[in-house]
Amino acid sequence: MKRLIAKRLIHLLPVLLGMSLAAFFIIQAAPGDFFSQMALNPEISPETISLMKQEFGLDKPVAVQYLYWLKNLALGNLGISFSYHLPVTTLIRFRLLNTLSLAFFSMMLSWLIALPLGVFAGYRERSISDRLSSAFAYLSISMPSFFLALLCVYLASKTTFIPIGGTRSVFDIDAGLWSRFVDYFKHLLLPGLVLAFVNIGWLFRLMRNNFIEAYGSPYIRAAWAKGLPVPQIIFRHAFKNALNPMFTILGLEIGSLLNGAALVEIVTNWPGMGSLMLDAVLSQDLYLVMGSLIIGGVLLIAGNLIGDLLLMANDPRIRLS
Repeated sequence: MKRLIAKRLIHLLPVLLGMSLAAFFIIQAAPGDFFSQMALNPEISPETISLMKQEFGLDKPVAVQYLYWLKNLALGNLGISFSYHLPVTTLIRFRLLNTLSLAFFSMMLSWLIALPLGVFAGYRERSISDRLSSAFAYLSISMPSFFLALLCVYLASKTTFIPIGGTRSVFDIDAGLWSRFVDYFKHLLLPGLVLAFVNIGWLFRLMRNNFIEAYGSPYIRAAWAKGLPVPQIIFRHAFKNALNPMFTILGLEIGSLLNGAALVEIVTNWPGMGSLMLDAVLSQDLYLVMGSLIIGGVLLIAGNLIGDLLLMANDPRIRLS
């Protein structure tokens, strides 16, 4: 296990290097830049724009700019955002915390619902409960996340039961720690429930199919022949072996946190990485885009590593191989 962790950490460097190299030159190849938009403002002189380009190091060749950015990255400096005039690290730290809390809440809720429901439906295959669960799963899979988010925002605006947008209420700024946590959780509910609903369907289908396949295996028939209790057969043997593919899915889901939550964050006005990356791309904020891509690459490697570690902990045969 230690060897696997060290190997993945070593692989992190070339992956991030290749990702950043491709992204940097693609952004630079796009027509115009952030300062081209500023040049359209008659109140800003060309001399001011030239000085700003020199300050950000954009007056040098593209290859030199990339090496300069790479040097700062090695020192833990992601640069200064053109739009916000703040360090990219400061901007990402706040937004990433919101995205991770949203993703953790939605993943925990969807997995806690989808896995037991998939086991129950797989155990009672072709029953009425299985058909109803499958119908709910198809509804979840076919529902676009942005459309569901729009519907939930409309309903929330009519009922005023769940707050919309932001992470806190104006009246709870000076409240205590517990009150601020409860207020933050209330704001988290709307985007979190939307993301959880659209994830439940395909997780349920995968868990159901995996359980049906594991439950029909020869070792399950051998367990029945030995006279083992039904809960032990279901949870210790069938469910545990059906979890192996799900851990791989979990790793991929962690790696795609930024992509999966982006649309829902934008529609529900949740201040996470999704809206920040959209603003950065639209304004061609070079260093902010690069910093967001680096975070995405780290999450991708971390997700695959977590999935492999959980897989190894669940199945000793994988550790031996």
